[in-house]
Amino acid sequence: MLIVMDSAATADDVRRVIEAVEGLGLQAHAIPGAQRTAIGVTGNRGSVESASFENLPGVAEVIPVTAPYKLVSREAKREDTVVSIGGVAVGGHRVAVVAGPCAVESEKQALDIARQVCAGGATLYRGGAFKPRTSPYSFQGLGEAGLKILAKVREETGLPIVTEVLDTDTAELVAEYADCLQIGARNMQNFALLKKIGRMRKPVLLKRGMSATIEEFLLSAEYLLSEGNYEVVLCERGVRTFANHTRNTLDLSVVPYVKRISHLPILVDPSHGTGKRLKVLPMSRAAIAAGSDGLLIEVHDHPEAALSDGPQALLPEMFAQLMSEVRLLAPVVGRTA
Repeated sequence: MLIVMDSAATADDVRRVIEAVEGLGLQAHAIPGAQRTAIGVTGNRGSVESASFENLPGVAEVIPVTAPYKLVSREAKREDTVVSIGGVAVGGHRVAVVAGPCAVESEKQALDIARQVCAGGATLYRGGAFKPRTSPYSFQGLGEAGLKILAKVREETGLPIVTEVLDTDTAELVAEYADCLQIGARNMQNFALLKKIGRMRKPVLLKRGMSATIEEFLLSAEYLLSEGNYEVVLCERGVRTFANHTRNTLDLSVVPYVKRISHLPILVDPSHGTGKRLKVLPMSRAAIAAGSDGLLIEVHDHPEAALSDGPQALLPEMFAQLMSEVRLLAPVVGRTA
């Protein structure tokens, strides 16, 4: 259920409605909008009488929400959500570009790449300090030492930091250093982690699982919002199919579909989505044309020696070319870069 407040409703009106919702043993989620506030109601196992709320002062209408994902749906919020990550708007008029290496390998490597992507026009910096790897013998990341390096990157370049959280044990440590907490594809349905991150009130980048349906993807986002964290950015990163010409199958049809049924911003990761350096630029162009709010791009100055995902990392000069193409393409779809 969604309780839509009148545009002239006062803070006291909103408070009284929230108290009425909580008085029934339900959860109230205030969702501020451009013109008015809506209050999402969750926790009910059956129907709730709309008459319980529609006569309260300041209430304009009470709307049943039919989607299984209540708070992330367009029914709950009609206008697009814009998430601020370290002062950078994601989901707004400007195309956001998150760029950097898959993994932080050393201070020199991280800073060298950061300077180059910053000069190229990146708006956020990505780099993994904790890395989930298929093999237990692969490089697992530098841990807290890597987080400290990321902090130096932010200090020198001004780029806000996006980095991955692997588990509930290290979530608070990562949050001390990061501007945005990334939940990777393997953790999309780690519900204990989603609940913890949802209570931390830090911007979140949620990647689609390798075999996840859109409903499963959005329900994972719902976990975050239901815990009170409304600063959520979705990310399509390719799904596993029978195709062998590419690492994953990048599902760009997700972008217009998600933007129709959800108010959350969505990025596209063509690096993991293809796994092939030469496919990243054309799929980036396609992602912007499809309406993506931004890109997540892996960049490495020596990809042949990278400790993680070298074959899909762009060289800095290729990233500069990508940004020049994005600047040309963005105005075509009514955006800037």
